[in-house]
Amino acid sequence: MSASVTAATTMTSRTASAVRTLDLTKTYGSGTTLVRALRSVTLDIPSGRFTAIMGASGSGKSTLLHCITGLDSPTSGRVWIGDTEITHLDDDALTKLRRQHVGFVFQSFNLMPTLSAADNITLPLRLSHTKVDKEWFDHITGMLGITERLGHKPSQMSGGQQQRVAVARALVTRPDVIVADEPTGALDSEASGDLLTFLRHCVDDLGQTVVMVTHDHDAAARADDIVTVTDGQVSTARSQEALA
Repeated sequence: MSASVTAATTMTSRTASAVRTLDLTKTYGSGTTLVRALRSVTLDIPSGRFTAIMGASGSGKSTLLHCITGLDSPTSGRVWIGDTEITHLDDDALTKLRRQHVGFVFQSFNLMPTLSAADNITLPLRLSHTKVDKEWFDHITGMLGITERLGHKPSQMSGGQQQRVAVARALVTRPDVIVADEPTGALDSEASGDLLTFLRHCVDDLGQTVVMVTHDHDAAARADDIVTVTDGQVSTARSQEALA
């Protein structure tokens, strides 16, 4: 583990941490049915960069994502989002923190079928009783090329268009971290390439932090940093600059 931790620490020495874990462990079951999904994972994810978390099915990468965003509770260890430790926050506090600081993009889009694209995008703001920043809304929807689709419901849009709406929804609150869980999994190659370009743009031009779980090596190649999870442990953590 020490080599992995050193690699992760070196990767983040240039900038502050967006997400940080210390000795993160997650187990399920007990006795003969005990499953160790995460094993003492210590990791820094840098702000203002695109980090890909890779691993085979069952490696623990999705469990890691769920624990670092408070969607699941670790068995032991600690998690910070920015300067806030989330490990012992109650459900209400976690929900508030996620609404304010984390934007989610899922493989299944998770759009409300009865709402228009515009209403799906602004839903997080309405839930937190926050006014829509019209200039920012227009900027991100224009950037994503969905301005002409804002009145459409999800059933009237292609998969690629729905995922763009999901990205806009993740961006609309100006979160500290955008978390994408296999975001290209339901898309064809062209739509996947477009989505990855948008995520890259979010980092390079909007100053966002993106954390993406993927099993796709081509998708991971678009990231600045790659963290590989094997059997619940971080086996490698390296920057793309180091590979250049």
